[in-house]
Amino acid sequence: MQSAEIELKFPISDPLAFQSRLPALGFQLETPRTFEHNVLYDTPTRDLRARGQILRIRQYGPICTVTHKRKPGPEDPIDTTRYKIRIETETAVAEGPALDAIFRQLGYAPAFTYDKYRSEWSHTISPDSPLTGHLLIDETPIGTWAELEGPTDWIDRTLAELEVSHSLCLTDSYGKLFLDWKLRTGSPVENLTFSDIVVPALATR
Repeated sequence: MQSAEIELKFPISDPLAFQSRLPALGFQLETPRTFEHNVLYDTPTRDLRARGQILRIRQYGPICTVTHKRKPGPEDPIDTTRYKIRIETETAVAEGPALDAIFRQLGYAPAFTYDKYRSEWSHTISPDSPLTGHLLIDETPIGTWAELEGPTDWIDRTLAELEVSHSLCLTDSYGKLFLDWKLRTGSPVENLTFSDIVVPALATR
């Protein structure tokens, strides 16, 4: 299925305390804290990255999905000045390893791997709307972020209810956040995984 993914991230210091506020704001827990493993694929010359695209296999608990994302083009009438917006095509797959083998035979190989623990919350946009907004809590080896995904007016309204300033929000990918972290710390690791960046408090919660 193809859709426009609209989101904003913001950092949080205490995931448990943050999530304790959500039911009173109308959020419902869809998926409790679950380990997620992501692999991005590209050619040896990083052709997809040069075109602003990603090709990903994600294992989230028992669910495996394959996703292609690209930046909006002239044919996509979407405002990209304040929000991270990508055109996303995604579907569930039965066997991630088999798809990995197919990608490799087509000339794509793992280019970046990242792990996180994700909790998913949902929120009804309005009583007369079929749309649902989502709030995701992502605990990574280099920090914890909340992501709001949904229509821009719902994102703005939810930020206000959460008392989060728009100035604190980010449109960066986890790949960009990882590169910024490497620059600050001088770390030589190449992937954003718990095996490379040991965070015992997260990995054993």
